[in-house]
Amino acid sequence: MTQLDGAERHLNIKSPDPVDWIAEAPVADETLPTAEGKRHGIRVQPDFVLAVVILTLVLLWAVVPGLFTAYDPIQGQAGQQLKPPGTAHLLGTDSLGRDLYARLVHGSVHTLSGALAAVAIGIAIGTALGLLAGSLGGLVDGVIMRLMDVLLSIPALLLSLSIIILLGFGTTNAAIAVGVTSIASFARIVRSEVVTVRRSEYVEAAFGSGATFLKVLWRHVLPNSLTSVIAFAALQVGSAILQLSTLGFLGYGAPPPTPEWGLLIAEGRNYIATAWWLTAAPGIAVVLVVLSVNRVSQAIGKVQR
Repeated sequence: MTQLDGAERHLNIKSPDPVDWIAEAPVADETLPTAEGKRHGIRVQPDFVLAVVILTLVLLWAVVPGLFTAYDPIQGQAGQQLKPPGTAHLLGTDSLGRDLYARLVHGSVHTLSGALAAVAIGIAIGTALGLLAGSLGGLVDGVIMRLMDVLLSIPALLLSLSIIILLGFGTTNAAIAVGVTSIASFARIVRSEVVTVRRSEYVEAAFGSGATFLKVLWRHVLPNSLTSVIAFAALQVGSAILQLSTLGFLGYGAPPPTPEWGLLIAEGRNYIATAWWLTAAPGIAVVLVVLSVNRVSQAIGKVQR
């Protein structure tokens, strides 16, 4: 017996057994998500892929329409009036012998550009007003928010029609009118985000370090307040497409013979009993694009959360 063994027996100390050490070792919780599990858990939804494909196709229509059709969207062909969909004309022809698919492809640039311009107007003005209201507070906040409440109380279509009557008809004026209707929504979202960000510690630290008010707003408050705006802007594109198509259908948008999608639906309504494709094709295009935009905006919102 060694001296060390005697000390252990005297102090009643048990030598550690390797088996006991293994049994007492902390075991990783199998219920916790691992990096490998997260990788295997990510699944791309088929509806999201379909939405991206549809939006990509429509964007290509707007950028390079000549790659998808060789027909003139304005000039008709003699003897080709009201031809049903077929191999010669994929979506048929209208009452003037114009290829409907060509008009749908070339009209995508008017609808998409108008929707993007409307959303840009809403983001620019709404963000500025929401930033001022949330950062200054007090009387300024009260006045701006009450004005936004007034805008929200007016139906969007009625407000856009009133603005178009004042400005005149046309794609640009229709985009401005639709953009004005979205200012209040953007302002309220930005204002709520700014109020939350302003109370954060890093903003207080920036003010404590001697930074000016405008510098803190530009470098800290504004960038961190735009997370919710991005997802809402994507959603607003679909709403703008619907509003522009409605204005075009009512005759307040682009004038004929511009192949704007709402105007295409309006031109085909007189032939809905004999030439159903004139209203069905542009109507389906509007629905598919709006649903695709909504699906992508939903995915953006989930990623941000």
